Amino acid sequence: MTNQLTAYQNFMDLAIEEFKLPTSPAQLYEPINYFLSIGGKRMRPILTLMGSELFSGDYRRAKHASLAVELFHNFTLIHDDIMDAAPLRRGKETVHSKWGENIAILSGDTLLIEAYKQLNHYPSELLGKLISVFNQTAIEVCEGQQMDMDYETATNVTIDQYVQMIAFKTAVLLGCSLKMGAIIGGASESDAQDLYDFGINLGLAFQIQDDILDVYADINKFGKQVGGDILANKKTYLLLRALEDADAFQKEKFQQLFSESDQQLKIEGVKMLYSALDIENKAIEKMNYYHDLAIEKLNHISLPTEKKQPLYNLADFLLRREH
Repeated sequence: MTNQLTAYQNFMDLAIEEFKLPTSPAQLYEPINYFLSIGGKRMRPILTLMGSELFSGDYRRAKHASLAVELFHNFTLIHDDIMDAAPLRRGKETVHSKWGENIAILSGDTLLIEAYKQLNHYPSELLGKLISVFNQTAIEVCEGQQMDMDYETATNVTIDQYVQMIAFKTAVLLGCSLKMGAIIGGASESDAQDLYDFGINLGLAFQIQDDILDVYADINKFGKQVGGDILANKKTYLLLRALEDADAFQKEKFQQLFSESDQQLKIEGVKMLYSALDIENKAIEKMNYYHDLAIEKLNHISLPTEKKQPLYNLADFLLRREH
């Protein structure tokens, strides 16, 4: 799997290197070039390539759609960093930190427009279908971001609302990436939809896994602070499930811990409550539920198993990140 992903990543890195923007005004375009150059796993555009290869045997057909996905994703990251007041992205200074918020907003907007321009490379019989799924996804990502911001201060967020939020904020772009590749590859509508649903459920499983890793990961392997969600009182699947299952005494303890200033005491206290409520296992069960739904959708696609094997491998690869 790693060799396959490396080949796709190399293809995308070259495509981004060949992607040329005007040089003037420099204050608009330099931030875009800077942000694209700091890399990332390119997982979403890779899914577009894989969707095309699945049905046509040729991932190169999806080059422009994969670029559209990557440019759109980077647009959302630039704007998310502004909203989160984040100083770093992928270990580098964020665009708004380096150039200011106004330039970051304009550069992000330009990336969104450039994403749509990439889709113009496809003939009209494909373009309408691609634009339709891309538009739906763009709106849902914005809706998901708004839900996330609303839930920061809401006191009665349900698990169903949380799942809807992560579906829109994270999972729909995975589904869109795969479906656009499938459309370019000549898939039937039902197969393209099953591949989209595979991506949605895989994205949900991946996000719940992220919630789990934030609490239980090995700090030397996770790559970011363990317990960060706890310190921020972030409404994750784990916290919402714990609050749903807790008795009155445990709920009171959670409320006390939300305002605890000692970081270590806060993390340890929440983890003790999670342990008493068996939250890690319940979250793993939910993650596996969405993973199984994803595999069910992949099974349903009318292609031989060997053709779908790279996607089975990918689903397994994504959910084997270490605690």
